[in-house]
Amino acid sequence: MSKPRFALPLIVLAAAGAVLAGCATTPVGGAPSGPATFRTDDFSWSTPAGRGSIDGRVEYRQNGVAFACTGNVALTPDTPYTRARFQTLYGSVDRAALPEAVVRARTVPDPNADYRSFVRSTTCADGRFEFTGLPDGGWFIIAPVSAGGDRVVLMRRVQTRGGRIAVTL
Repeated sequence: MSKPRFALPLIVLAAAGAVLAGCATTPVGGAPSGPATFRTDDFSWSTPAGRGSIDGRVEYRQNGVAFACTGNVALTPDTPYTRARFQTLYGSVDRAALPEAVVRARTVPDPNADYRSFVRSTTCADGRFEFTGLPDGGWFIIAPVSAGGDRVVLMRRVQTRGGRIAVTL
């Protein structure tokens, strides 16, 4: 008894779907799934010294106008808590450029969680900044910039892995 003509295409389609489902990936650290609880243990990976470093430059332009650093650049460890927080504040966990007033107006769960002791800070001079001695892992760079008017906050997620990375915001 022969199989109907449509059976072979359905079998091929089902097999392709099974193969593709096996290839599905999840971003490192997982996607934010709502409010995350602040836990100091989630930050422990970020405290030891490492061999990683970030050589950063600010070259942000908006409508042809160059923006300059207007404060220190912060480096925050990527944890479930900071990932959920930055998704709320910046609308992304990859990169963003938003007016500071917009970021400050957004409300995050557990706004009093104190993770400041895990945040590294450095000066930005002549559009350049540097972080050294970093352990391997995901980090969020936060840099306030201005072109004489209201400040814009630049955010970008980076990954360190035992060497120097160059980042342009």
